Amino acid sequence: MCRWLAYSGTPLLLDEVLYRPKHSLIDQSLHARMGVETTNGDGFGIGWYQGNARTPAVFHDIGPAWSNRNLREIAGHVRAPLFFAHVRASTGTAVQATNCHPFRYDRWMWMHNGAIAGFHVLRRDILLAVDPELFASIEGTTDSEAMFYLALTFGLEEDPAGAVARMTGFVERLGREHGVPAPLQMTLAVADGERLLAFRYASQGTPRSLYYSAGVEDLRALHPETDFLRDVSDETRLVVSEPLGDLPGAWIEVPANSYGIVQPGGDILQEFRPELP
Repeated sequence: MCRWLAYSGTPLLLDEVLYRPKHSLIDQSLHARMGVETTNGDGFGIGWYQGNARTPAVFHDIGPAWSNRNLREIAGHVRAPLFFAHVRASTGTAVQATNCHPFRYDRWMWMHNGAIAGFHVLRRDILLAVDPELFASIEGTTDSEAMFYLALTFGLEEDPAGAVARMTGFVERLGREHGVPAPLQMTLAVADGERLLAFRYASQGTPRSLYYSAGVEDLRALHPETDFLRDVSDETRLVVSEPLGDLPGAWIEVPANSYGIVQPGGDILQEFRPELP
């Protein structure tokens, strides 16, 4: 599968979380501990919001993240209050730039770890359900991007959590109709520049791993010697496929079949239930 992280909070150099932690995302691209594959070298991507730009910037490459000089250069110079990073292990679709996460539409970004089981069977019906006005914006061939455009079709811009629930319910209904009883395995992140939403769900069994960072105020009390914590706001939060280090008390597992919203004024963690569109 894949590994990913999402950051929201005090503007920060991407390098601080992509490279510097003991078990950084770059380390996970070679040595994942909790993924289906140890190595995630089938391309990568980053996306970030900055300044007054309406849309996020994205950078993708089909090579492995651990040896990419351009990624290292960007990470050392870009400072952003909200950013995504993703290292890919393909589940069968081509290794090409248009299949690398995060995906972008207008102000929205989306990235995913997991798969739609039987996607080759369900793909036609999924794509036919996408709003015709959105369809031309699909560039790649992944199940992840198809999920994104289904969610946009089902109202992502007005009701992000509800749209993901309707996307999930639609895919599960299609799965039943085509003899795929448990089609979805997903951890995914979606953002609009102000809010970050993260989901952990599986149609059956245990979803892929997902963690969020503990509150900064609590972490300062536990680890006053950690320089990083002195410079970020109490609302700063990381959501990750697997912990970036071994600080006791720093990482909390996202409950199975739930979702969280990171936003100004307070975070939310709730049960996630699929809906029929």
